[in-house]
Amino acid sequence: MKYFSLIILFLFIIMGIWSVFVEPNILVVKKIVLKDSNLADLKIVFASDFHIKPYEKYRLTKIVKKINRQNPDIVLLGGDYVSGHDASFTMSPEKIASELRKINSKYGTVAVMGNHDGWQGKYRIIKALENNGITVLENSAKNFGEFSVVGVEDVQTGNPNIEKAMEHAENNIIFLTHNPDIFPKVPSSVKLVLAGHLHGGQIMISGVKPVYIPSEYGMKYLYGLKEENGKTLYTSNGLGTSILPVRFNSVPEIVVIEFSK
Repeated sequence: MKYFSLIILFLFIIMGIWSVFVEPNILVVKKIVLKDSNLADLKIVFASDFHIKPYEKYRLTKIVKKINRQNPDIVLLGGDYVSGHDASFTMSPEKIASELRKINSKYGTVAVMGNHDGWQGKYRIIKALENNGITVLENSAKNFGEFSVVGVEDVQTGNPNIEKAMEHAENNIIFLTHNPDIFPKVPSSVKLVLAGHLHGGQIMISGVKPVYIPSEYGMKYLYGLKEENGKTLYTSNGLGTSILPVRFNSVPEIVVIEFSK
């Protein structure tokens, strides 16, 4: 019994070390191929939920380098660049944006805001991103000839307006939102919806429901590729941590989406 208790204690210590110091600093590339002849050969990199803390320039630099290694046609960012609820918990928006400026792609970088951005003052963050060449969509669209990117405001801290956002979108729409809860309201004409926010549960123990999932749909849109009513959603694990500086069985990722005929 004594040895069994020691083994359990040892496992808890190992899990603690892993979830605090190892897994949050892993960065994987999740690759997805979708069939769509209208978007054939388009390569998107999607990254969300950065939550960059004041001392984490190394992590942000690693993310930018990993994105650039994918040789993307366009980079889409899903919000929550800052960390926590006030400036003491985060790297400044200006420093974050100056690093994100180093992202290279054919069509540039397009972003939306997340709930943490809203809590900390999204207009300062929008200004910082736009001053560094990043397009921010707030219920608006940007057209790139063969495709359009539509972005909406955050569900929690903004007023997402799908109709207004899509008003000037021309064709082959990629829909960018921080929160996947908006997915059921998106029209089926949209090619792909990209979201983050849920961190894949952040702490996922097999057979155990996460303590808190910030979605009115529970685990339905928690992570990964979902097909519903002719529409496709991908919810990313994201990159950073929120509330607790811990990840377990929810590895940080950037997502590479390629289209084929």
